[in-house]
Amino acid sequence: MRVIPPSELIINADGSVFHLHLKPGQLSDKIILVGDPERVSSVASRFDSIECEVSNREFHSITGSFQGKRISVVSHGIGTDNIDIVLNELDALVNIDFTSRTVKEIFTQLTLVRIGTSGGLQHFVPVGTYVAAERSIGFDGVLYFYANNKNTRDVAFEEELLRQLDWKISEIRPYVVAADKSLIEQITSNDILKGVTIAANGFYGPQGRELRLPLADPELNKKIELFNYNGAQITNFEMESSSLAGLSAMMGHRAMTVCCIIAGRVDKKMNTDYKESLPILIDKVLNRI
Repeated sequence: MRVIPPSELIINADGSVFHLHLKPGQLSDKIILVGDPERVSSVASRFDSIECEVSNREFHSITGSFQGKRISVVSHGIGTDNIDIVLNELDALVNIDFTSRTVKEIFTQLTLVRIGTSGGLQHFVPVGTYVAAERSIGFDGVLYFYANNKNTRDVAFEEELLRQLDWKISEIRPYVVAADKSLIEQITSNDILKGVTIAANGFYGPQGRELRLPLADPELNKKIELFNYNGAQITNFEMESSSLAGLSAMMGHRAMTVCCIIAGRVDKKMNTDYKESLPILIDKVLNRI
């Protein structure tokens, strides 16, 4: 049996995992993920009771009880690289014995729902819409660092994406992964749109925003808006859903992302008061997870 060395799984002196500072036993198998550390407190304010609260850097975690359900809320910061950190450490907390540094014989499956904000890419996805990422297109490269990633990816969708977008950024190949189907059905209803979400590896250039630096492909967003694969259109931009869905599937966890559209990239509208819309989405997820 492989013993995981200290340089690979870093455990703090108090027995907590390196970045999250959570200890085994402090995590529920039902987890809500948010980007903003302050949003953790907003979600947890609905809990009937608080069991524990831990903070380190951008990672803020609260575990408590909501209507008889034990739920953890964890912030992950911005980007797919942070998801790589958070998801590996969440998995380690339940599936690795910290004393022996070996993988546990009995697997614990996590259910993870990320609540985020996003930019809409179609006229039928206006500001205020809730969109669940049924499939995610990763502009990041996180999944490629793990073996057997092809088993999780939709390669046919990827090939069509490269063709229709006339992909010009040769240094990066987008990948496509699906969220957990049963979780999508559990969380969505007729009030949440099922969509195809791009997880960009940046906020400006990778999402087609041009400030002082010119874009490698100024027409990319227009091609994204026109993309259609067997009736599926690309609905929105965000920055984490691809690595969350892909790594979770490879680990055996159930995961999905649902976002509130706060920017209309087609009609150039922006809602800076989106914090009024998020509480409704939080309530939906809490009641359905």
